Amino acid sequence: MSAGATGKTNTAGLEFEVRPNPRPTPPDERAALLVNPGFGRIFTDHMVTIRYSDTKGWYDARLEPYGPISLSPATAALHYAQEIFEGLKAYHSPDGGITLFRPEANARRMQLTCDRMAMPRLPEEEFLTAVRLLVERDREWIPTQEGGSLYIRPFMFATEVFLGVKPSSEYLFCVIASPAGSYFAGGVQPVDVWVSAEYTRAAPGGTGAAKCAGNYASSLVAQAEAIEAGCDQVVFLDAVERRYVDELGGMNVFSVYGDGDDVTLVTPPLAGTILPGITRESVLALAGQFGWRVEERQYAVDEWQADAESGLLRESFACGTAAVVTPIGRVRGADLDFTIGGGAEGPVTRRLRETLLDIQHGRVEDTHGWVHRLA
Repeated sequence: MSAGATGKTNTAGLEFEVRPNPRPTPPDERAALLVNPGFGRIFTDHMVTIRYSDTKGWYDARLEPYGPISLSPATAALHYAQEIFEGLKAYHSPDGGITLFRPEANARRMQLTCDRMAMPRLPEEEFLTAVRLLVERDREWIPTQEGGSLYIRPFMFATEVFLGVKPSSEYLFCVIASPAGSYFAGGVQPVDVWVSAEYTRAAPGGTGAAKCAGNYASSLVAQAEAIEAGCDQVVFLDAVERRYVDELGGMNVFSVYGDGDDVTLVTPPLAGTILPGITRESVLALAGQFGWRVEERQYAVDEWQADAESGLLRESFACGTAAVVTPIGRVRGADLDFTIGGGAEGPVTRRLRETLLDIQHGRVEDTHGWVHRLA
C-alpha cells in the first residue's frame, strides 16, 4: 500500500482501516524538528486506535491522523485511573531498514498489566500490528542522527461514561509516536540519585509490577524531592522494612561486583513490587551470554553504602527503555552520601549499554531473536 493510500489491513482478528493524514507535516518542517527533537514533545502525523466494549469485543481498528480525543467529563478513566501504557522504540539500521526491539515483550507485559487493572487483554497480534502500522506510515519521523530513535507509546484507558466504582465496560487502545534524540546528547554522564526516606513506590499486593499511570503519579512528589536536592532520579526502598533497594522512579537498578571475567550483577527480585523491565530482562540475558553471575536478591541500602565505600562494589547502573543503561555515580539521602566507582562510568555498564544499542540499531548480529525488522 502506498504512503498516501487509504485502505484496509487485515490481521487474524481485526481489520485496520487506514485513513492517511490529509495534511501531513511538510518535509522541510519535519526535517527542522528532527534536528533536536528532545523527548516526548513532538509527535508524528498519525496514530492508531482500537475500541473495546463488553458486547462487541475489540472493534473499529484504524490508523488515522494524530489529533485530540474527545471525552465526556464522566469518562471512567478520569475518576478511577484505569489507564495503562507501554514504551518501546524504533531505530534506523545501517542497511536502511527499520528495527523494533522486543515489541512482543511489550505486548505480553501489557496483557499482564491488563489482568492486574481489571481491563480486557488486547491480543498480541493486534498490538504488534498497531505498532508496525504506525511505524511504517511515519518512518520518515525516525531521526537518523547517532542515538536517535522513534519512541512509541501504546496506551489504553477506560472510556465508559459512568461514575460507579467498577471495571469499565468500554476502553480505547491507542498508539502514538514521538521522535527522540540521544538521551546522552553531551556524552554519557553518571547520574546522582536520591534515596527517599518518606515515600515508597509499591507494596506487596499492590500494582508495582503493573505499568499503570497511577504508579508514576505517586512517584512524582518523590522525584521532585530528588530534583530539589540536586539529584537526577529518586530511589525507592521497600514499603515493608524501608531498608531494601527497590527501583528508581522509572528504571530498574543493578550493582556490579568484580571485574574482568569475574563479574557478578546484583539486582532486586521482582517479587510483585517491581516493574519487570524489558531492558532489565535483556541485561540479565546478556550477563549470561558474557559468562557473568547474576544474583536476584534483596540488598539493603546500608549494604550498598558499605560496599561502595570499601571498594567491593565497582559500579551501579539503572536501566530502562528511554536511557537504556545509565551509570549511577553518587547516592544521596537524608543521612546518606556516597560515591560509586569514583563517580565514573565503569566497563561493565559501558559494555552492556553499547551491546544493547548495537543490537537495537542492527549493527551486530542479534543472537537472541529480539529485533523485529521492518522493510
